[in-house]
Amino acid sequence: MKTTGTAVPARDDEGHTSASSPVGVVRDGGPVSVSSDGQTRTAVVSLLVERGPATAGEIGDELGMSAAGVRRHLDALIAAGEVRATTGSGRHVTRGRGRPAKQFQLTAHGRGKLHHSYDDLAGAAMRRLRDLGGDAAVREFADDRIDAVLAGVETAAGAVTDTPDPDAVVETAERIASALTEAGFSANTRRVGAGVQICQHHCPVAHVAAEFPELCEAETARFTQLLGTHVQRLATIANGDCACTTHVPLAANTAHRIDSLPQTDAQLASATGINREDSR
Repeated sequence: MKTTGTAVPARDDEGHTSASSPVGVVRDGGPVSVSSDGQTRTAVVSLLVERGPATAGEIGDELGMSAAGVRRHLDALIAAGEVRATTGSGRHVTRGRGRPAKQFQLTAHGRGKLHHSYDDLAGAAMRRLRDLGGDAAVREFADDRIDAVLAGVETAAGAVTDTPDPDAVVETAERIASALTEAGFSANTRRVGAGVQICQHHCPVAHVAAEFPELCEAETARFTQLLGTHVQRLATIANGDCACTTHVPLAANTAHRIDSLPQTDAQLASATGINREDSR
């Protein structure tokens, strides 16, 4: 996500620009105003939805504000229970020797305040579908939906013969993340130990998936088919987590070793050196 903005000569004590007219930055082709507290916090929340956990410095860089100014708004969001601070890891740099940078991410409460179009209608339609066709109809709908989202993603090389190439698995995981992002899931991938994780930082159907887990189950099953290897969900937004995280092992012949893989989130976290929270 590339950010461009108007050059600003100075910032005030709040971290806002001191130009005579409201100054904003442009993200994804649209202006984001930071001319008031409410607008700034909305911009911060939007950024955390789009890219997941971020440091105060990263948020400031995106919004054209000082890190100190950003922290004031983050403190207010934390006090409201909408954002929480975690220890940085993964793509984020550390501050000094052995001191990981602090990241900020939306809580389930903060995510729940976002606008979700047609949630009630979608939920009612799914319940009616179940009444008319039973659980099988819901599962078929869920399968058709994720097939449509990932229609442009080709199966990883070797997946059909249960011998997927690790490099092909990584490439396919990245294509899955791109397709999910185009569908509104704000997804990316990250390498973790001997595997790769597909992280979905936003779910446009989270409220419906909380009642109909078949939507999440269909995603996981389709990931397994495309990647040719067993995958395991570590977390889901529908269950109250801050992201949907799917772990994909890259060891050779993993499709033949499902029984030997960790069968619980705790076991998988131990094997990969991560925990449920840090996976996001």
